[in-house]
Amino acid sequence: MDLENIDFGKYWDQGVTMIMDRGPKILLAIIVLIIGLRLIRFALKVLNKGFEKRNLDPTLRPFISNLINWTLKVLLFVSVAGMVGIQNTSFVAIIGAVGLAIGFALQGTLANFAGGFLILVFKPFKVGDLIEAQGYLGVVEEIEIFVTKILTPDNRLVILPNGALSNGSMKNLTAKGQVRVDLTIGIAYDEDIKKARGILMEVMESQDKVLKDPAPFVGVAELADSAINLAVRPWCDPNDYWDVYFDTYEAGKEALDKAGITIPFPQRDVHLFEHKS
Repeated sequence: MDLENIDFGKYWDQGVTMIMDRGPKILLAIIVLIIGLRLIRFALKVLNKGFEKRNLDPTLRPFISNLINWTLKVLLFVSVAGMVGIQNTSFVAIIGAVGLAIGFALQGTLANFAGGFLILVFKPFKVGDLIEAQGYLGVVEEIEIFVTKILTPDNRLVILPNGALSNGSMKNLTAKGQVRVDLTIGIAYDEDIKKARGILMEVMESQDKVLKDPAPFVGVAELADSAINLAVRPWCDPNDYWDVYFDTYEAGKEALDKAGITIPFPQRDVHLFEHKS
């Protein structure tokens, strides 16, 4: 390329003309974008305060807020694109084509969005419920557009995809307002079953967090290899599940020890035979 024959003045004039023509539009579009994002942020704050005043279901708040947030941002970007000379029809066509490609690539994400919508419509659980799903047990902290967050008893936040939640099996331990705690305590074969049963019933009846109705229950669940396993079944409020679980085991062990009732451990009898040659 012969640099001496290039008319740099011509290209300079074209560049200046383009800047003079489009510069103010681009600058105005940037200002509108910045102001628009701040207004959207302010509007969401006002909206969330309105949700609190109207006591809107905590399950719906983050979902509606996120949905409005993304909708307003998309509309803002479309408007800004039109300000810099991009035709809305072309822009919408581009968004449609890109959206179709992204849709195929993010089928799981779309399934999670649909799952979140189904959860909000049919309400198999809500914020504050104790649920067991996807191998995790915890209290529902937040239901978002794509995921649901639960807090496990060991204070770990688990994020579950809404698609799997809406299509898989799930236990809601809070739905009926009370939950049964299933425990198993073994006693030795030579111990008095009725005595052990009475002691464990007294242990449960003495706990404030164990409900009187339904009444707690103790019965023989299994004649195991080394022990008679007793099914211990207290009922409680879902929020007290783990307190009752641990307290009943501890108090039951102490009460049985105090009464001289043995809780056996696995053992084997080994018989030796002498073979004479």
